[in-house]
Amino acid sequence: MINAISQDIIFTSGGTEANNLVIHTAIQHFKATFPQTDGLDKCKFMPHIITSNLEHDSVKLVIEHYVTEKVIEATFVPASKVTGHVEVDDIVSAVRPNTCLVTVMMANNETGAIQPIADIMKAVKSLKRDPQTELPRILLHTDAAQTIGKIKVDVQELGVDYLTVVGHKFYAPRIGALFAKNPAVSTPLYPMFFGGGQERNFRPGTENTGMIAGLGKAAELVIQNIDKFERHMRDVRDYLEQRLSDTFGDRVHFNSKFSGSARLPNTCNVSIKGKGLQGNKILQHTSHIQASVGAACHSDLGSRPSHILLAVGIPYEIAVNALRLSVGRHTTKEDIDLVVHDIQQAVEALQQS
Repeated sequence: MINAISQDIIFTSGGTEANNLVIHTAIQHFKATFPQTDGLDKCKFMPHIITSNLEHDSVKLVIEHYVTEKVIEATFVPASKVTGHVEVDDIVSAVRPNTCLVTVMMANNETGAIQPIADIMKAVKSLKRDPQTELPRILLHTDAAQTIGKIKVDVQELGVDYLTVVGHKFYAPRIGALFAKNPAVSTPLYPMFFGGGQERNFRPGTENTGMIAGLGKAAELVIQNIDKFERHMRDVRDYLEQRLSDTFGDRVHFNSKFSGSARLPNTCNVSIKGKGLQGNKILQHTSHIQASVGAACHSDLGSRPSHILLAVGIPYEIAVNALRLSVGRHTTKEDIDLVVHDIQQAVEALQQS
């Protein structure tokens, strides 16, 4: 499905574990390459990680934790407020002599904006570093949780050392996997767990065979149907946006449309402009919709706007009204008509209250 070989796949409990494993590996590899010695300036030899300000918490919070613990230095490259994605030049400009990892998600989970991963990886690899100076290797990772099953994902074209796979994002069970290019030979991989030796000691613990089989079947369906899946989701998502525009006119604001940026075919992040029309309030008044106001794993944030939307330049008063709507393989235009009517009724009820 991702144009890899079986030896490059390590099964994990999910995307969070896979992302943590990559960051852990980068730190351990740096330490193994540049062991600390007494009397040296510790900061000079501290590993540096580059990421974006759009990342999922399983990358963002891990890096912030290690920074707080003074284990690493980190640069959170801000996304462009024009394109909604990070720019290649900004990533390259953030590289330092002690940079050991670049990790940027392949597509944002809230806006659907697709990041220029292949260009980022190519640019980082092409950096000319002083051959007289012993510098750490820059490991390259992308979290592809949002993209797999929606668009084609090819690790060879992307040029990554690591790629995170999340099963439930493409109709597989709740299990994950990590692509690591020729692990422990071409690419380092340091285990976080120690135990019975499963997964070649990279991820010990009895494998969840049933879920792994489900992951394999879901991958097979993606291989066979990805073009059809992508066309259908894009067609239905575009219909959703057209119906919202027809219904709400200039009161509708699409938070996921950026100039010069491709986006996933299933994602629509939208706000209905107006006082008292916060996304969570609208959802409380709907009868048929299952949706969120930001990342699905942040459903406890209530009326606070998504930091992702604010980061890409969406004004506060619009971001606070956001609804994150996603279509799937089986969503129909009839479903869309019901959803738009549901939102319309909720908006009318809020305005009358």
